[in-house]
Amino acid sequence: MSETGSVKFKCEQVPIEISRFAGFAELDKYRRKLLDLGMMGVDANGIGFGNLSVRDGTTARFYITSSATAGIVELTPADYAKVVAYDFAKNWLRCEGSRVASSESLTHAAVYESDPTAHAVIHCHDMNLWSALLDKAPTTPKRVEYGTAEMAYAVQRLFEITDVKTRKIFVMAAHDGGLVTFGKNLQDAFGILMPSDVQRRTKN
Repeated sequence: MSETGSVKFKCEQVPIEISRFAGFAELDKYRRKLLDLGMMGVDANGIGFGNLSVRDGTTARFYITSSATAGIVELTPADYAKVVAYDFAKNWLRCEGSRVASSESLTHAAVYESDPTAHAVIHCHDMNLWSALLDKAPTTPKRVEYGTAEMAYAVQRLFEITDVKTRKIFVMAAHDGGLVTFGKNLQDAFGILMPSDVQRRTKN
């Protein structure tokens, strides 16, 4: 069980190596774009930030970048984890792979559960976009920390009370720079971060 570092959930890890999977090439492509833009990487304190995932077909399972891989330029399929089960109430998930799933896995799970049409999720950091969108786009409460079961519940709540399903972007108020986008694929989720789209989404 892992509850150390940035991972705040209980993790039941099934230590099998992940081989090449459908969606790997797309993950690799957009992960590199995020790294190039500085929206993913490692901060001055050596803490990694940013993660992305793709749904496994039409199931509730998904492949996601593993914890502590944000600073690695080139990943292999083995550097990803497959989340196969989770329980927000127990702050728990089960993942397959040689590495533990990203600290934001429960947040990704909440998006997939709330929107069956979502097949890709990006969590990235950009202070300028974050500042522009804070409380203008759907925003999680300031008291809710990233990577927690509370964040998963807060995301579900956004789907209930805001137009986040249409905007496909939300802001993490308690996580400076933290943004989440989603879409039918990573191209869509990434496109939401582009300037023209962001400008449109700041309008209420």
